[in-house]
Amino acid sequence: MQLSIVIPLYNEAESLPELHDWITKVMDASQLSYEIWFIDDGSKDDSWKVITALQQQNKAVKGLRFQRNYGKSAALQVGFEAAQGAVVLTMDADLQDSPDEIPALYRMVTQDDLDVVSGWKKVRHDPLSKTIPTKLYNWAARRITGIYLHDFNCGLKAYKLEVVKSIELYGDMHRYIPALAKYAGFHNIGEKVVEHRARQYGVTKFGLNRFLNGPLDLMTVAFMGKFGKKPMHFFGAIGVFMFFLGFGLFAYMGIDKLLIHHTAERLATRSDFYVALVAMVIGVQFFMAGFIAELIGRNSSTRNHYLISSRLGE
Repeated sequence: MQLSIVIPLYNEAESLPELHDWITKVMDASQLSYEIWFIDDGSKDDSWKVITALQQQNKAVKGLRFQRNYGKSAALQVGFEAAQGAVVLTMDADLQDSPDEIPALYRMVTQDDLDVVSGWKKVRHDPLSKTIPTKLYNWAARRITGIYLHDFNCGLKAYKLEVVKSIELYGDMHRYIPALAKYAGFHNIGEKVVEHRARQYGVTKFGLNRFLNGPLDLMTVAFMGKFGKKPMHFFGAIGVFMFFLGFGLFAYMGIDKLLIHHTAERLATRSDFYVALVAMVIGVQFFMAGFIAELIGRNSSTRNHYLISSRLGE
């Protein structure tokens, strides 16, 4: 199979028939073998009934339904686990992503040998309350991950199958799939300008909490990518630095009292005494955090889980 299209959805019953017909029209014109995975994230409307009806019309349609709403990352994760196509494409179900972009994205993966192709909604049909925070978020993501994409959160993306089988999504990590792919060893990441269409049905499913969760998840992704298997290198380095900073300040105060000024002043009455004490305590805490993280990692079932791209012989 050439292409798997994974579509997470929540209360999108109105848009699904039009989206399905549009995708099948594009696929038939492109003569690509495909499957469509509709992942119903616990919808409370008739989305699952619509998916069932579409599956009876078109055997390429497949579906999974959550018992309750788990979020977009969970829906994409199970879709990635089920996908079998050589190229996996994701898109939203609200008709803001155009299926006409699918053939070009597929060619960029197969012909240009890109691991990930991310859509860029260069012209957006969103209010300023959404576009301005999005620009700031994308700027921060570029600086932290080193991946220079204009639109990290665009739902329209294409991947090689081995990419989606090598990453794990949870929480709200769907925003950072390119970064997860990079940390998994897939560095050929490209971008394509895509059409952004105005929403025709329903309302957005993301609230203001995304402006808080997004930066927190970004820090999590960056940390896990660099220090996930060696947390002591992060916590231990900070801990040792803070401890010796405090110890050095203590040593300086002792030398100053005993050898330089010969003062009778008690060290505990000096403000820098408490600065040094706090620095040493913080240093010990950071070191112990790294040590405990190493112990947890040692007992993890994935501590020796490494991605192997090729094998020769036995």
